[in-house]
Amino acid sequence: MTQARTYVIGHRNPDSDSICSAIAYAELCRRQGRERVLPARAGTVNRQTEFILESFEQSAPVLLTDVFPRLRDILTGEPVTIAADRPLIEAMELMRRHDIRMLPVVEDDGTPLGALILKRLPEHLFLPRQGRPIRQVLTSPASIQACLQGTPLFLPDAARVELLDLYVGAMAEPTFRTALQQTDLQRVVVLTGDREEIQRVAVDFGVRMLIVTGGLPVDAALLATARERGVAVLQSPFDTATSALLARMSTPVRHLVSDDVPQVDPDDRVESLRRLLLRGSVPGALVVDGGGRLSGVATKSNLLRSSATRLILVDHNELSQAVPGADQVEIDEVIDHHRLGNFHTDAPIRFINQPLGSTCSVVAGLYRQAGLEPEPKIAGLLMAGLLSDTVLLKSPTTTDIDRELLDWLSSLAGLDPFEFGNRMFRAGSALGADADIQSLLTADFKEYQLEERRIGIGQIEVVAVQEFAERQTEFAVGLGQLLAQRQLSLAGLLVTDIVAQTSQLLVCGDADLVEQVGYPRLGPQLFELKGVLSRKKQLMPHLLKTFKTS
Repeated sequence: MTQARTYVIGHRNPDSDSICSAIAYAELCRRQGRERVLPARAGTVNRQTEFILESFEQSAPVLLTDVFPRLRDILTGEPVTIAADRPLIEAMELMRRHDIRMLPVVEDDGTPLGALILKRLPEHLFLPRQGRPIRQVLTSPASIQACLQGTPLFLPDAARVELLDLYVGAMAEPTFRTALQQTDLQRVVVLTGDREEIQRVAVDFGVRMLIVTGGLPVDAALLATARERGVAVLQSPFDTATSALLARMSTPVRHLVSDDVPQVDPDDRVESLRRLLLRGSVPGALVVDGGGRLSGVATKSNLLRSSATRLILVDHNELSQAVPGADQVEIDEVIDHHRLGNFHTDAPIRFINQPLGSTCSVVAGLYRQAGLEPEPKIAGLLMAGLLSDTVLLKSPTTTDIDRELLDWLSSLAGLDPFEFGNRMFRAGSALGADADIQSLLTADFKEYQLEERRIGIGQIEVVAVQEFAERQTEFAVGLGQLLAQRQLSLAGLLVTDIVAQTSQLLVCGDADLVEQVGYPRLGPQLFELKGVLSRKKQLMPHLLKTFKTS
């Protein structure tokens, strides 16, 4: 079973604020004694974030492409199994002892043959099947001996599995003799106590096996005759009725496995198992690893188990922006500074959402609230995330608290924040001729629902808008491709010049939406947004209002 872990993770296409706040909050949790809380990311880090991580000697958080619960997360301990050649009685005892309804049957190398399903076993034991009388049992002398815990006096061909007929020698000797004459003697197993005349008839007729019950002795001369005639002789410690019942449960389990039990992979999603079991008639599935060996048993009761993965969301609170599968795991906390989305949970959680310029500002405040100072490298990360999201404190989202926190963090980091910030933004400018257009468009791309239509807006920051102008045509083509791929009504790219403190918006999509953008045009698809730096606080409120009222 996978050990439970809590991941602090930002939105898809993570920016610097998302990555830095995840690392810093995971470290705060560690310092507060919370174990197994780890930073994570839901996408590739951009160039600016790479520069920040390298500057403070931090590795990028672990990448989670999704957090859908997997079967390996809900398995509990080593599976209870039975070897394929063991008798049914042992299987039933294992099921009783471990209170399970399905028991995997495995070969010596751990390869599963199938499974025994408890509700199907009474049919085998007590009901005639396919024209076979109820006295018939598919078994071997060795399996009968194991099942009865008997003493083998003579067991030729002990391992040979045969279809045998059980007869109890409880009638008078003449009647019993007549009954045997009507049987296939090579398939007859006679169970009797110390009735020597019945024992003698059985041996004289050359039945397949004689079982003497009650732990009673067998005459030496009779045993010698049995050897001559090839009749197997077993001494059972149980009475005749018990011995007969146990013999019926001596079938090697390899012959009783249900072949409709599905086999699944440990990395399969729990949801796929749910659908599989709802459609079938079996209570579970065999989880088989890449080598073909049994890893565990996943039953309907396993579906009730919580995933081993838990999440703390930072820098977002909408599931549409979260790592895929977030809606199927427990979310313990949200640390954010954005508008509230359609987020809901089954139980109360810690939800911290403050109108500050960055999530790093919120996390820095939590350090203060806890009476802790972040160590210099963590303070540097928080400082960098704050500077990134507030665009060097020039964004309209910046508050006095952000400014005061920046002073505190930069002093702890021992850095000039604006000198570092300028280097950070220069390192993050990625509009060179070799930069991949689709990667640039989607690096910080967020989607929004607009009644029946959906729009998506990406954002990049440059130190000179001329960098963008040189590749505008390529960006326009890329937006068209993104529009089709994601089935959007409008796709846009906000290009923010952090030096000039202004932006341009390139759009592609439905003509009516393009006409309603509402900013001065610089071209058919290009708009000028003077003084606009924030997608969250300036651009999106304007677009959503304009599109809804038009």
